[in-house]
Amino acid sequence: MTSSLEDTLRAAIRTIPDYPRPGILFRDITTLLGNARAFRRAVDELVHPWAGSKIDKIAGMEARGFILGGAVAHQLSAGFVPIRKKGKLPHETVRVAYSLEYGLDEMEMHRDAVAPGEKVILVDDLIATGGTAEGAVKLIRQMGAEIVSACFVIDLPDLGGRAKLEALGISVRTLVSFEGH
Repeated sequence: MTSSLEDTLRAAIRTIPDYPRPGILFRDITTLLGNARAFRRAVDELVHPWAGSKIDKIAGMEARGFILGGAVAHQLSAGFVPIRKKGKLPHETVRVAYSLEYGLDEMEMHRDAVAPGEKVILVDDLIATGGTAEGAVKLIRQMGAEIVSACFVIDLPDLGGRAKLEALGISVRTLVSFEGH
C-alpha cells in the first residue's frame, strides 16, 4: 500500500514550535530533503503539470528554493535563475524591495537571467504571507518574462500569501497545507 502524497510530505516535514520567535510553528523541509522518497515525490509532483511543456526558466528564491528549483529545472530541461538577497550576485542586477512580516528587504537577480517573453515558473519551499514571492513576481515581470505559475511544497493559507499571488494573476500550486503558523 502506498501512502498519499500529502501523508508522505506531512510525515517528512518537521515542525519546530516557537522558532524563530514564540508562537510560530516553523515548517522545516530539511527533513523532507533528507528523505529520498519524499524529496523525489515532491519534485515529481511540482514538475508533473508542466512535463512536456516549453518552460524556459525556473526561478528559485534563496535558499531552499534553490534546492527545489534546481531539481525542477533539471526535470523540465529548463534553465535555473537564482533570486537572491541584495548584494549576493556578482554581475549586473535588477532589484526590488519586498515586505517581510517584520519590515522590508530587497532581492535581486542578474539583469540577463530572463529575457522578454520567456516562460518562467517560480519555486520555493513555502508560501506564507507572500511578500517574498510577490517581490519575485515583480522582479521577473519587470524583465518582461511570463510567470506560468508559482509552486511551493507548503502553503500556510492562514497568512494569505496564496491569495496575494492569485490577485496578481498568478496560478499557484502547493502540495500540502498546514493550518496555523
